[in-house]
Amino acid sequence: MTINAEAGMSSDPRIREAATMIPVYGQLPFVPVRASGCDIITDDGRHILDLYGGHAVAALGYGHPKLTAAIVDQSRTLLFQSNAVALDVRARAAERLLAVAPKKLARVFFVNSGAEANENALRMACVATGRKKVLAITQGFHGRTAGAGAVTWNSEKWYGFPQKPFEVDFIPREDIDAAHEMIDADTAAVIVEPIQGVAGAFDLSTGFLDAIRKATRAVGSLMIADEVQSGIGRSGQYFAVQFHGIKPDILTSAKALGGGMPCGAVLCSDDIAAKFGPGDLGTTFGGGPVAAAAMVAVLEAIEDDKLLQNVRDREAQIRETCIVGPIRKIQGMGLLLGLVCDRPAAEVHNALLDHDILTGTSSDPEVLRILAPLVLEAEHVDRLARTLAAIAPATD
Repeated sequence: MTINAEAGMSSDPRIREAATMIPVYGQLPFVPVRASGCDIITDDGRHILDLYGGHAVAALGYGHPKLTAAIVDQSRTLLFQSNAVALDVRARAAERLLAVAPKKLARVFFVNSGAEANENALRMACVATGRKKVLAITQGFHGRTAGAGAVTWNSEKWYGFPQKPFEVDFIPREDIDAAHEMIDADTAAVIVEPIQGVAGAFDLSTGFLDAIRKATRAVGSLMIADEVQSGIGRSGQYFAVQFHGIKPDILTSAKALGGGMPCGAVLCSDDIAAKFGPGDLGTTFGGGPVAAAAMVAVLEAIEDDKLLQNVRDREAQIRETCIVGPIRKIQGMGLLLGLVCDRPAAEVHNALLDHDILTGTSSDPEVLRILAPLVLEAEHVDRLARTLAAIAPATD
C-alpha cells in the first residue's frame, strides 16, 4: 500500500495533508472544526481563544452575522463576474474603502492578496516614475512574489528567483539620516510597513515615517504604505498612517479587508491612476462580487459596531494588565501588538496554547504577536493577563 493510500484511510487531516501537500507550513497541534466569535472549537472539543486571527485576517472574528449574511446573499444573487463588467457591489466596496482612506487616495485596484497588492504597487511606482530602484526598510516583510519578495528583508534564503526585477536597497530601521541620504533621484519608491508585523509588531516612529515622506516628495519618488497587516482597523484607526498624519502616494491592504474572504486592494492618487489604461494591470478574481460584498460588510461592521474604539480600549487594557509573568514590555499599536518576552517567545506561545490561548510568534525570537479579532472582549484580555501572570518570570 502506498503512503498516499494509507493517508487516505485516515480521518486525521494532518496525516492526509502531509501525504498530499508540499510541506512548506509548520502546523499547530490541533484541528479546528468550527469557530464562533473569538473561539476556535477543535475536533477533540477544545475551545481555544484565538488571539492570532488566522494571520490577522479574522477582523470580525468568526460567524459575524453581517459578514456571513453578505457572503451568503451575494453567492445566491451573483456568485461571480469578471472585471469586464461593472458591478454595483464592487463600486460600493471601492467607495466604502476610499471614504476611510487617507486623503489624496482616490482610486482602487482590487486584487486577491497582500503579496499581489504589493507586487502591483511596486509595478505602478516603477511605471509612474520611470525609475528602477526601490528602497525598503530593514526587518520589513512584504510578501513572497518576485517584487514583494525582493523588498522583503532577508528573503535571500527562500527567494528562489535567479534575479530581482529591480535594484533594491534597505534603509536601516528608524535611521532618519540614512533615509535622507539614500532616497535620491534614482528612487522609484520607498515601501514601508508603519507597523512591521512579521518583525514583531514593531511600530515605526512618526519622525522616521515623516522623514521618508518628505524625502520622497523632494526627489519625486513615491511612498508606498504597506498596510496589509496593520490596516482595516487593526491599529485603532482604519490605517496606521492616519495616526502619524502621513499621506502616502500608494497604500496596500488585504488580510482583514474581507474578514476571511481572499481579497486585497491597491489605493493610489488620481495622478498615479492617470498613468494607466486598459490592459496595463489585471486580475481574474480581484474585485469579484462575493469578495466585494465581504469588504462592504467588514467596513460597515467596523463603523456600526464602533470597533475602532473597541480596538483602542482593548489595547489600553492589554498594556495595563499584560506586562506580567514573562512579558517585559509591549510594542505595536491597537490589536497588532508585540509582547516582548524574557525567554524565547515560542516557549510562552506553547505555554499559552496549553491553556487554550492561541497567539503568534514572529521573526524576532523574543516577541509574541497578538493579532486578535477586532471584536475582542474585555474578559478575553482578563483571561490572557491571568494566564500570563501564572507563567513564572525568568530568574536572573
